[in-house]
Amino acid sequence: MFRLKTIVAATDFTPRSAAVTGRAAQLACTHGARLVLVHVIEARAPRVQRLRLRKPIDPVDQADAVVKKLRDACPGLDLECQVLKGKPGQIVPQLARDVGADLIVLGLHVVRRVLETVRLTNLERITQHAPCPILIAQDKSIRPYRKVLGSITFAPASANALQIAATIAPEGEFHAIHALQLPLSAKLPTADVMKSAEMTEAELLRQTFMTFNGLPETLSLPEIVPGGVHEVLQFRIDELQPDLVVIGSHSGRDPNTLGNYARDLMRAPPTDMLVAKPV
Repeated sequence: MFRLKTIVAATDFTPRSAAVTGRAAQLACTHGARLVLVHVIEARAPRVQRLRLRKPIDPVDQADAVVKKLRDACPGLDLECQVLKGKPGQIVPQLARDVGADLIVLGLHVVRRVLETVRLTNLERITQHAPCPILIAQDKSIRPYRKVLGSITFAPASANALQIAATIAPEGEFHAIHALQLPLSAKLPTADVMKSAEMTEAELLRQTFMTFNGLPETLSLPEIVPGGVHEVLQFRIDELQPDLVVIGSHSGRDPNTLGNYARDLMRAPPTDMLVAKPV
């Protein structure tokens, strides 16, 4: 059974990660977990220095201020902070391994309109190499999660993802959807989708899926909705207004490769998002 004992929270002290420390502290306080806060100073190529009217803020001072704020908010919090140098895509996953992290909390990635189309962002590198699930936090209200939506495939990995979400959102109301991909023949005006072989197979898989142990007690019967994964998920998000979306980290046959579907959602997450790793 998934338990939260150690959480790693990575922050760059910018508005992109403003919700990271608060969410990580909320989860750590709720579960009595250890919280390891990390800020990675990424080495950059030399460039012409711009004229600065203010002295740059020391990241160590920023870290100390954040730690003080978190300790004041949760006096009993088991907290440490590390300021490291290197590449975030390597440092954060390795730190998570070293401390035995059960969850990594990250903020939004830096928008690079051209470069992001040809290479992985730091957010994606961390997710791909992380030894544990990733929580992307952007809701600054830090309320306990109340409504959770899972985009599932009826595979054991999807059941594991919902089990993890149940720990993170113990009081949440759970919903799940499965986007049913149909062949062209099933999309013809004369075809009855509900009686198609694809729908029958999906319903049988759903029946088996619901027998997995550890699924959230409040999980409604997952919906099977014909259509593409992006459009189906967006439709349900607009309808349900969840505060946490749960997806798997990979697609295709390689469980160690970050899937395009996950990458697309991570670059513009509709709300806080849990990206679960394969078991």
